[in-house]
Amino acid sequence: MHILFAFDKFKDSMNAFEACAIAQEALLKARPSWEVTVAPLADGGEGFCQILTRALYGEIVSKPIIGPQLEPLRAEMGYVDAKKVPAAVKKMLGLPSFGKIAIIEMAQASGLEAIPEGARDPWIATSFGTGQLIAEAADVGASAIILGVGGSATIDLGLGALEAIGLELLDEKMDSMDHVVPRDWRNVSRLRGEIWPHIPPIYIACDVQNPLLGPNGAVSVYGPQKGLMPTDMATYEKSFGEMAKQLCGFFGKERTEMMQPGAGAAGGITFGLSVACDAQLVPGFDLVEAWLDLKKKISEADLIVTGEGRFDSSSLQGKGPGSILKETARQGKPAKVMAGIIESGIKLPDKATGNVLAPSNYTRERSIADGKKLLAKKVFEVFSK
Repeated sequence: MHILFAFDKFKDSMNAFEACAIAQEALLKARPSWEVTVAPLADGGEGFCQILTRALYGEIVSKPIIGPQLEPLRAEMGYVDAKKVPAAVKKMLGLPSFGKIAIIEMAQASGLEAIPEGARDPWIATSFGTGQLIAEAADVGASAIILGVGGSATIDLGLGALEAIGLELLDEKMDSMDHVVPRDWRNVSRLRGEIWPHIPPIYIACDVQNPLLGPNGAVSVYGPQKGLMPTDMATYEKSFGEMAKQLCGFFGKERTEMMQPGAGAAGGITFGLSVACDAQLVPGFDLVEAWLDLKKKISEADLIVTGEGRFDSSSLQGKGPGSILKETARQGKPAKVMAGIIESGIKLPDKATGNVLAPSNYTRERSIADGKKLLAKKVFEVFSK
């Protein structure tokens, strides 16, 4: 019997690597003779850098940067040999076949989870640290950058990142402003400078389709989770739109860029990097699926087990575990979903079954705290029968 474990993260409890390793150990205790393959998942958010870099035996490096609220921070980034990148990925992105490909994860440098819940505030959050990692990749001569933008703390149009690679923001006295956050935008008189010419092509892994502005835009949809107060929504949206227009004008791009699907992802950094650097957006999970050769791994397994902290309707709309289930259904393979919570009434494919990890009397906090033990126990129980 060959089992494939393909877990995403269990938010605040364990990352995808930990979940897969725990499940593998528990299964082999129950069935020592069975074959196990693990494939930790990410779609551009937490774990993106580690998963892609480790899969091709690349190098992980840690760099000192400026965090989302201007605090000192260390962030990881990865480098992989372009020759090792799967042909399907090269075809999808048009990647070069030479040099090093840099893997950058915005959640590492400008991530929401780095900030305590009560201190989250996009008015004072910057993507500057993400720009520092882009600058680092350029300085070491990377031939391309793949950037995952999930889990960001910012709604700054990527201005912080652009500031790190050549853009200047000037006040009324024409003095350069450093580490500008959205709270300071009212003091910006004009833009100056140019993006470093040695920045390599940037490919942004993103499954979000939101435009930049409006009821489905970055501020309206993602502002609350990043700490924006309801009373500030209209003011922020107005300032956000005005700065976006200024960026379009400075880089000579049409304002229709603001309406492109995905422009509102990660606080608009997708918009900023597209306007300033001609960055290309690519479907995050499709990239990971091709990078990890998941279709082949699914075809070789007798049973596929996937899951995450909360499996709900959004899981079936492009997220990793939902995409795994679609592929298992396409191949006619049986599958199991193991999650902390499985939304009531959600329809799984015909050959898929659900397993909730925590007993019904557990609080969310207890489920998170005991998540690793609960996953190990559930895997052992299910497969020892």
